[in-house]
Amino acid sequence: MFDNIQKKLAKAFKSLKGQGKLSEKNIKDAVRTVKMSLLEADVNYKVVKEFIKKIQEKAIGKEVLESLTPDQEFIRIVRDELIELMGGNEKPKLNISKRPGYIMLVGLQGSGKTTHAAKLAKYFKKQGKAPLLVAADTYRPAAIDQLVQLGDQIGVPVFTGDRKNAVKIVKEAMDYAEKLLHDIVILDTAGRLHIDEQMMQELEEIKKIAQPEEILMVVDAMIGQDAVNSAKEFNNRLELDGFIVTKLDGDARGGLLYQLGRLRKNLLNSLVLVKKLMI
Repeated sequence: MFDNIQKKLAKAFKSLKGQGKLSEKNIKDAVRTVKMSLLEADVNYKVVKEFIKKIQEKAIGKEVLESLTPDQEFIRIVRDELIELMGGNEKPKLNISKRPGYIMLVGLQGSGKTTHAAKLAKYFKKQGKAPLLVAADTYRPAAIDQLVQLGDQIGVPVFTGDRKNAVKIVKEAMDYAEKLLHDIVILDTAGRLHIDEQMMQELEEIKKIAQPEEILMVVDAMIGQDAVNSAKEFNNRLELDGFIVTKLDGDARGGLLYQLGRLRKNLLNSLVLVKKLMI
């Protein structure tokens, strides 16, 4: 996904080699290439416009440091602005202080919540924790069975309850987790559209009951800009703490990453997680 952006940015940097100073003339083509790279990556034009403005303000007329060439200085400027756009230098982390601590996964249908619930459970298990998976997706056929199978593969118990009522399942799972001394509880909720009022109310009720310390939205990178609109609606209803972005190793252009980074700075990149949480 990032190969195309990398190639285009490299082209922009190459055009500045041999220049003694960054000026409006020699930076114009480089900035245009950066702009097109981001637009082709499906980044919203308003985000690109603001980003390019900041680059131009910092790059045009800036004296090149003795140890740097203009292309290196431009790389630094672009890099710093990309980092800021994605939420700064703060590293993504899950803030779990309670025992048991609750993590609630939400999102659209088919985004990969169930799979990543198991990956998170395995991640915590490797850290010496005692995680519990809760199958609160009572809508998708075989969703509960899928989570049970994944739990068996990684050696993490799965609470299924009556398999009918998600709110009831979560309530009973809370008692179960306390009795068996689980310190991390991961709630796998059903995928839903943000316009489905009844299902969104179910999420709000689950949040009220479990009071999760982390509410993470699992986002399919293939959806593109529509995912950003859904994320905003979920955030308005649930106050999200972060995102897990899936399918970044496919053909997705990934522009939504930049906007999700702006929405909440605790952005979880699934490409990183997959290496650590592979089942």
